[in-house]
Amino acid sequence: MILLPCDDIFSLSPADMGRDNQTRVTEFLLLGLSGQSEQEEVLSGLFLCMYLITIIGNLLIVLAIGCDRHLHTPMYFFLANLSCVDICVSSVTIPKMVVNHILGSQSISYAECMTQIYFFITFTNMDGFLLSVMAYDRYNAICCPLHYTMIMRPKLCVLLVAASWVVTNLHALLHTLLMGTLTFCSNNAVHHFFCDPYTVLKLSCSNTFINDLMVLTEGGLIFMTPFTCIIVSYAFIFSNVLKLPSAHGVRKALSTCGSHLTVVSLFYGAILGVYMRPSSSYSVQDVVATVIFTAVTPLVNPFIYSLRNRDMKRALRKLISDSIV
Repeated sequence: MILLPCDDIFSLSPADMGRDNQTRVTEFLLLGLSGQSEQEEVLSGLFLCMYLITIIGNLLIVLAIGCDRHLHTPMYFFLANLSCVDICVSSVTIPKMVVNHILGSQSISYAECMTQIYFFITFTNMDGFLLSVMAYDRYNAICCPLHYTMIMRPKLCVLLVAASWVVTNLHALLHTLLMGTLTFCSNNAVHHFFCDPYTVLKLSCSNTFINDLMVLTEGGLIFMTPFTCIIVSYAFIFSNVLKLPSAHGVRKALSTCGSHLTVVSLFYGAILGVYMRPSSSYSVQDVVATVIFTAVTPLVNPFIYSLRNRDMKRALRKLISDSIV
């Protein structure tokens, strides 16, 4: 907190004093998930274990795909990128929570908070864009099998991922800059384990109308575009699958989409009700949903994709056996 000497306070005009009162917060306090020290100790240990499993699991997927040339296909290229993003999503939020618990601190500086917001928005939206690109890939594989290799060329795959990174970074930059224009008064307690954008917005003593408007318009567009692409892709996939003459063909076609559909349901099911509404309606109960797509989804993604995929299990076994030898 910024403190002024008494002489300086009496020399300020009322307007200056009001402006100073609105710029006093230089750090925020992360109260965690429960707000109780005993529970936070257990939660910190749990989150640390989840984080380590997330890093190891997703890193194994990236290494398995990179080392096995049979997996150098568009589907696994996108999966490797998704695993990298999942590592980043967890790394933005969980390490700060664990470090604060070890140091016995709850503070996070204003600059660190804005940085955390920027990367949180970037990586979370990148998850959605990659899931939509993977849905487009599955659509071409099932609905256009004869033209698949011609459509999903390596240049197109790289272009889709690069364009997603550009859009998500510009989106995050816009909302972080808008957040930077707000002023924060005496209340600096964030009822979360990281600087969640909506939780921080509720602390501002400025008018957040522009921020809420941008979330519901530009933010809604960024959110709904990949979500719509997923819905449309699977509408075409299911319409084509139902035309297959044999039940075996239907099961085989749907088996390639099962893992992706599971991840999509988990990710969008949690995120849909949290951020697509004004910040004033954000409640403590929504923290649970936030935990799902910031910690749980990156954790379970490696298991979902590896346990239901014979090629991935074979590549993982080969990677582990080679590393042991």
